[in-house]
Amino acid sequence: MKKFKPLLIDFDGVIKIGKELASDAKSFFDFIDSNHIPACILSNSTLRTAEMMRDFLSQKGLELKIPAFTAFDVTLEYVKHNYQRVKVYCRDYLLHYFNGLISYENPQAVVIGDIGDKWNFETMNQIFNYVIKGADIVAMHKNKFWMPEGKPILDTGAFITAIEYASDKKAIIIGKPSPLYFKTALEQIGFSSSEEFFMISDDIENDVLAAQKIGGKGILMLAGKSSKEDIKDGKPDYVCKSLTEVIKIISD
Repeated sequence: MKKFKPLLIDFDGVIKIGKELASDAKSFFDFIDSNHIPACILSNSTLRTAEMMRDFLSQKGLELKIPAFTAFDVTLEYVKHNYQRVKVYCRDYLLHYFNGLISYENPQAVVIGDIGDKWNFETMNQIFNYVIKGADIVAMHKNKFWMPEGKPILDTGAFITAIEYASDKKAIIIGKPSPLYFKTALEQIGFSSSEEFFMISDDIENDVLAAQKIGGKGILMLAGKSSKEDIKDGKPDYVCKSLTEVIKIISD
């Protein structure tokens, strides 16, 4: 039996296209399962937990059999292990996960996820003041933009960069492109980053090129946010338009 390299798989733009499941997602996961390929879904989402991701797939008729986690999950664990008092900026329906840790007075860290259209001067200034008084900046990720409805909109990376600039303090980045995130995912499936692996994603900068920097092979999916025109400063190892094409790549 062929020995397959481990797979790290992005969720949005690869498994989930817009609001729907990729048309060949089920056959892709059947292939992974039948060939016993070590794999993990690694999402930069700050809008959902891994449990919510599994629920989405289940509603679409796909029962996930491999590990999965999001930037939100990993950030939550990091915060629990390193802080007792934090101020959290994320979607309201996720705040309860930080119960017992949230503090509005002298937080040790400001935890930043996605807050949508709540970004404004007052919010930015509040975060800035927490930071200059000593709070760490813990960023769930530092994406430049995302495409929830097929059109690019600013992501939290733009606002985190502004806070870093104003405070002269660097954020602790939890999600991709942090090497820690890739290494954590590989450890979950019994590997280390010293071994060759594939990263499958529609994000050339945060996923594909970042994985290459620690020895991975990058497969760029053109079904999501990236196009061939985005391939400028770095080159993916492979470019494809579907998970069916991915199966051919990893089988060679």
